Amino acid sequence: MTFDFSPYLPWPILAALAAVSALIAAFAIWRGVRGAWIRTLAALALLTALANPVLLQEDRDQLSTIVPVIVDRSQSQQTPERMKMTDDALAALKGQLARFPQIEPRFVDVEGDVNSDVPSTRLFEALAANIADVPSARIGGAIMLTDGEVHDVPAANQALGFDAPIHGLITGKPKEFDRRIEVIKGPRFGIVNEEQQVVLRVFDDGPSPGGAANVTVKLNGDEIATLQTTPGQDTPFSFKVPGGGSNVLEFSVAELPGEVAAANNRAVHVIDGIRQNLRVLLVSGEPHAGERAWRNLLKSDASVDLVHFTILRPPEKQDGTPINELSLIAFPTRELFIDKIKDFDLIIFDRYQDRANVLPMLYYDNIAQYVENGGALLIAAGPEHASPESIAMTPLASVLPAEPTGRMIEKAFYPRLSEEGRKHPVTRGLDGSGEDPPHWGRWFRSVDVERPQGETIMVGADNHPLLVLNRAGQGRVAMLLSDQGWLWARGFEGGGPNVSLYRRIAHWLMKEPALEEEALTARASGRTLEVTRQTIGDNPGNATVRYPSGKTETLPLTQTEPGLYKAEKRMKEVGLFEIRNGKLSTLVHIGAVDAPEFKAMISTTDVLKPVVDRSKGLVTRVANAKGAISVPPILPVRGQVRVSDNERMMIRMTNETVLKGINTLPLFAGFAGVGILLLAFGAMWWREGR
Repeated sequence: MTFDFSPYLPWPILAALAAVSALIAAFAIWRGVRGAWIRTLAALALLTALANPVLLQEDRDQLSTIVPVIVDRSQSQQTPERMKMTDDALAALKGQLARFPQIEPRFVDVEGDVNSDVPSTRLFEALAANIADVPSARIGGAIMLTDGEVHDVPAANQALGFDAPIHGLITGKPKEFDRRIEVIKGPRFGIVNEEQQVVLRVFDDGPSPGGAANVTVKLNGDEIATLQTTPGQDTPFSFKVPGGGSNVLEFSVAELPGEVAAANNRAVHVIDGIRQNLRVLLVSGEPHAGERAWRNLLKSDASVDLVHFTILRPPEKQDGTPINELSLIAFPTRELFIDKIKDFDLIIFDRYQDRANVLPMLYYDNIAQYVENGGALLIAAGPEHASPESIAMTPLASVLPAEPTGRMIEKAFYPRLSEEGRKHPVTRGLDGSGEDPPHWGRWFRSVDVERPQGETIMVGADNHPLLVLNRAGQGRVAMLLSDQGWLWARGFEGGGPNVSLYRRIAHWLMKEPALEEEALTARASGRTLEVTRQTIGDNPGNATVRYPSGKTETLPLTQTEPGLYKAEKRMKEVGLFEIRNGKLSTLVHIGAVDAPEFKAMISTTDVLKPVVDRSKGLVTRVANAKGAISVPPILPVRGQVRVSDNERMMIRMTNETVLKGINTLPLFAGFAGVGILLLAFGAMWWREGR
């Protein structure tokens, strides 16, 4: 209760009246005027009534004490055992807090730093955000339900923003064990078929079982090695980059009984294969109008080392001129097709025919073996291919996908994409192919063949095969059954996409991953998973995604182009994801490979203990030795918490209140004020009457 004034007149006027009254009273008392003191008291009573003294009484309510409860739902907490511990402990904690109506709990689930590529558990950031709108005096404490692996614990000289205890309730069991593997060092790029080295290490967190660890190594999904490593020591591993583009090395260490989690038992390293200048052998028959089309394309590519021979003088044209007087270079058949054939990435026969046995039959057999063992062969066929001297009549026929009938189709036609060709990455989306007829020039002849093997991706007149692709053993073969491509290069009837088509054919032959007919690829764009499925068949169905935590999810694939299906999804988890579709599978790592969330997954009380001790809080495990869940009792206290309690969670109760209203009692209002004034004036008149 407080005393105040609520004057009826402004204070300056009251002050002037009081001054005048004081002067008159002083003069009257000085002159000895009878009744001066009574008049002074009457004036004082009147001035007091005008000042209106009042008594004030505030009506206040006690404010609740805010207690944030931060629940760790990060990826290291997503094991079945820890999830159950967390849920059970949270239920018990809610039950305890419900017994104290003056405590207002605020429950916050923290799912990890889902917007970062380097995921971590940041509970103190969540705590600060949760209490940003609360005065520090109302915060009675904070409770953190976590496995203890917190990555933003304030340092000793950092303020928490409030003076109340922090309590840590730790899930998991003491003396947990976890084995994980990391790639310590490795190149991002490597030259194809040259040896590269990565360094890996197996870590044992917690009480190690000892002994060697078995590591399985896979390259692009195929197992290539098994290593024995000693935990804690660097282990080098050497391998050869098999092809251009992205190559995925996967290292997996066998899971041990009792491990906390298997999510970090695998690690990947992606290395981009770079082809050192491609070596291409181009063998042309007699000079023809389109001879330079392939040569110009290959010579324009700085990454191609081209060896080109044209048969200008076949053996049957011997005219007796001495060899030393000829300016022609003899065709080094043995050196090219026996000694150095393995050095070439691609062999092209451009309108070549086996006239007068320029190449012995043994050499054709050697070329066929070259293809079977992984080489690439392109046949650009012309009229010679339909003649009796065709190379299709040699041992090379064993790897060719189409056998000529001996007839040429002499008819104008627009080269068109077949149904498979609209889906095949070699021809899909060629400029001008989306119209009918295609927006490019016509050709006028092609080689007629029997029903080909492999994929016919382009057709000519009357839907006869025009471009055929096929696999032979480990190698690849392409047959372009027309020599009219030069018309596009010369701009006839507007030309056509000859450069794009020829380049794609060559890259497919050299096993460019982006041009595979059946492929499943995945990439990470920040935290977004992008899955691409290429097929020349029917709808491949949905993809199955296996998360680092072990859970699986079906991901629908949507067709974006003929033969191309895609899906995107932003992932909350980070780590190594496995994507499957039919018999195809691929791996992709989302987030940083050295994220703190995976570097340590065993539960611990040590991380939170320093900040808990400074705040006079309590850190304890929620599971006892028998696995039963128990939460320490809550103890409300008044005033500052000066000592910690090892058995109970102390909560500092707030003294803050909220003002609901003010009750006023005027002292000179009503009968009391009127009575005092009447008494004063009555006494004055009485004295004057005497």
